[in-house]
Order: sequence, then structure tokens, then C-alpha cells
Amino acid sequence: MDGEFRKHFKNLVDAGQPVGEVITVSSFLVELSGLQPVNVHSLVIFEDGSKGFVHHILEDRVAVLHLGNISLKAGMLGVVQNDSLTTKVGKDFIGRVVSVMGEPLDGKGAIASDASWPIFNSAPPIYQRELLTTQLETGVTLIDAVFPIVRGQRLAILGDAKSGKSTLAAQIAINQRSTDQVAVYVLITKRKSDVDDLINRLTANKAMEKTIVVVSTIFESLVMSYLAPYVGCALAEYLWQNQGIDTVILYDDLTTHAHAYREIALLSGSSPGRDSYPGDMFHSHSSLLERAGRLNRNKKHLTSIPVVMADGGDITSFLPTNVMSITDGQWILDMGVFHEGLRPAVNTGLSVTRVGTVGHNDKQNQAITKTLNAFAEAQEFARFGSEMAGEAKANLVIGGRLRDLFTQIPGETYTLQTQQLMLDVVLKSDPGKPFDIDKLKAAAGQLASTIKTEEDFAKAVSSLQATMAASAEPATPATPAAPAAAAAAPAAPVAAGAAQEAAK
Repeated sequence: MDGEFRKHFKNLVDAGQPVGEVITVSSFLVELSGLQPVNVHSLVIFEDGSKGFVHHILEDRVAVLHLGNISLKAGMLGVVQNDSLTTKVGKDFIGRVVSVMGEPLDGKGAIASDASWPIFNSAPPIYQRELLTTQLETGVTLIDAVFPIVRGQRLAILGDAKSGKSTLAAQIAINQRSTDQVAVYVLITKRKSDVDDLINRLTANKAMEKTIVVVSTIFESLVMSYLAPYVGCALAEYLWQNQGIDTVILYDDLTTHAHAYREIALLSGSSPGRDSYPGDMFHSHSSLLERAGRLNRNKKHLTSIPVVMADGGDITSFLPTNVMSITDGQWILDMGVFHEGLRPAVNTGLSVTRVGTVGHNDKQNQAITKTLNAFAEAQEFARFGSEMAGEAKANLVIGGRLRDLFTQIPGETYTLQTQQLMLDVVLKSDPGKPFDIDKLKAAAGQLASTIKTEEDFAKAVSSLQATMAASAEPATPATPAAPAAAAAAPAAPVAAGAAQEAAK
């Protein structure tokens, strides 16, 4: 302990801050006696300069989660530094990759912080909030058209392993490169390869400069995994509440966060509840997700998108139902849909959004839903191999085109205007003629930027329909040059004969 820290430690003790003695140490879980009165989440510093925060309080001792890498020893002293655990925040964090402790991991140098912010901050009360009215552009046509999300909303991504949950979350973050929003992406207990994949994907799509990535890896303490989403939320809250920046935060994923919290709770002696999770598991996630919303003082939004594992596609298990009851809807990714080739593999029968239709084109939404339902019915009839009616055949073709349109690879995003153009053209297309979805996507993207009025939109739709109709027509084969010359030769005698006949 250097002289400066020793002086700081002594000043805290002399100021009357609660002091405790370490009595037991079990990895990251430290128990102290005498550290009272104290609040949960209070910041504690130890003699060796390391820190921790109060996890729970018992009658004769206090359990502290240690944030240091070196194990403490019994008999060491700890003193309360602050009544709450805080993290460094600031605008300079945008475009950076940081650890849970706020340290840079991208090799770009130190980050200048603007302030400190409570990690376990309380959600804004009702009287500070406003109704949500602005659609958030995800860039994913299926979601924006059928299950849209509104800024300030909380919508969950649920699905089995390898169903594309992280890919969808990354697509949403990537799309914010063309909006006025900043994305905060929290990686919880991930492998290094997962971290590298995300950063490479964001960088390749020029989205990293508008994203903050908070990283917790499998090699770090469970305490870091537990704190990661709260630290990410603190960074997002500062931008939202203090800087007036619309922000979207993605938690990837809350299942591993719950696992970390369960292990911490069991090691600390908490009574296990359902599936051995602690009794306050619901509160842990609800207090995090309810920090999203829209403030009436600056009209800005914080949108929360948690990712949750549904083992075997079972969305009725403990964690999925917990998060579903907290959020305003869910996009459910289905392995059956995944194997059919649709990306993202959203199950249109189970997914739902409760607030997303605000500001959405209801007529278009109804047309798409009706077409998808008719497509599903036509698929059922097609399985029997019997002759299908003309209407069913048309539904099968148009529905298949919609599915092709909805299929997007990572990094492939579209504005709402482009999506609307493509959907109008597909829904009005002739099922009896060939249709090139890739050509439509390329042409619609170019036309969308020229649209200013409703008249421009109608002209763009007509132009796209003409382009697609022209591409569907078979090309007229060119006549070879040599035969053409040969065919022209007999024409002279005919013309001469006609002249002679006229002379008679």
C-alpha cells in the first residue's frame, strides 16, 4: 500500500466511515465483521488497495464481493468509501471497447471520463416519463414491417443455441450507423472468439464508431459477469439522461448473467428458489430493464434489448418467462424456421410486440400478416401433393417472395423507406412471372434516397414494378449478321421484278 493510498485510507477511517475486519475469504466472496451500518452496493476499499461492494447484510457480518485479482487474507481491514458503486462514464467511451471496470481493451489509449455514474441506478419514476411514439429502425425488414420496436421500449430476443440471437442483436447495432442513436453492446461471459467476431463485424460495417462494447469474458470473475449489464446500462444512461442522446443497449445475454448470479447467491448461502436461482432473480432483471424509457425533460430515449437463451426452444422455462413478463414483447427465433433458411429465423406465429405498432403503417402490417398466413396455409396444402387452386398457388409464390425478401445476412440492413418500397412491389407482383429479389433490393436502395413526397413514393413503386417486369421478360435473341445479309440479297430481284411489272 503506497503512501498516498495509506493516507486516503486513514482519512476515511478518521472521518468515521464504517470499518470492518475480514473474517472469511472464499474466492471472490469476503465476509467482514463490524462493517455496519452500511447499505447494499456500498463501495468498500481494503488495505491492499483493492475494492469490493456489499452484496448482502447479515446480523453479525457483511458479505462483500471482491473486485480484485489477488485474494485477501483474514484480519485485513476494509472501510466504506461510498454509499453506492459507481463507474466512469463519458462521451469518449463511444467507439471504444472496454472492460467491466471501464478500462480500454482496444489498444487505443486511455479514455477520458466525464463523470461517475451509479451502477445500480434506480429507474426513472413514472412522472418523469413520456409516452413512446417513435419507431426504432432495426434495418431488419421482417422485424420493422411485422414486429416493430419503438424507441424507449424493452423487447427480448429469445431462442435456442445457434438460432441467430447474437447475429440479430449485432444487425440492430450495425443499423444505428445510419441513425441518430448510439448503441451499447454488452457481452456477458463470452469467449474471446465471440468478442472478436462482434468487433470485426461492427468494424467491417462501419458501425464501431457509434457503438460502445462492454466485455466480460469466461476467464474473468463471476462478479464481473454479474456487474457487466449494470455497467453497460450506466454508460447508456449517462448518454441518454445527461447528454441527450438516444441510446439502444443490447444485453448478450441475460441467461449467462443469471447463471453467474445464481452461483454467487449459492456460494453466499442464499436460499435457492426455482431452478436454484435466488429469490430476487426477477427483481435483478426487472430493475435493470425498467431503466429504459423516454424522459419528458429532454424527449430522449433508452431502448433495452435483452437476449435470452431458450434451451430446446422452450420459451416456458423460468428465465424466458421472467424476461417476457418484464418486457413489451419478444422476437422468438425458431430452429425449425432456421433450417428452412429464413434469416433471421423469427417465428411469426409466436413473436409479438405490444407497443411497436405506434406510428406504424397498420394497413401494410395487415397486408403482410394476411399474406404470410395465406402462405402458411398454402404450404400445408402443398405437402399433400394434390392439385392446388390458382389462388393457393399465387399465395405460395407471393409468400415465398416475402420470405426471400425477409432473409438478410449480417450487415445487410435497409431504411424504413427502402423496406416499404420493396414490400409494396413484392405484394403487387405477378405470381405468374419470374421475380429477382436481389435485383429489387439493389434498385430499391437507390430509389429510396430520392423520395421526398407521397407522389415520389408512388412514382418509385411504378418504376420498380416496370424494372422488375422488364427483367422478367425473356430477352429477344439477336439475329446473326451473316444470315441477315444473305436474307437481304433476294430482295433486289423481287424489287426489280415489281418495278418491271409496274412498267407494264
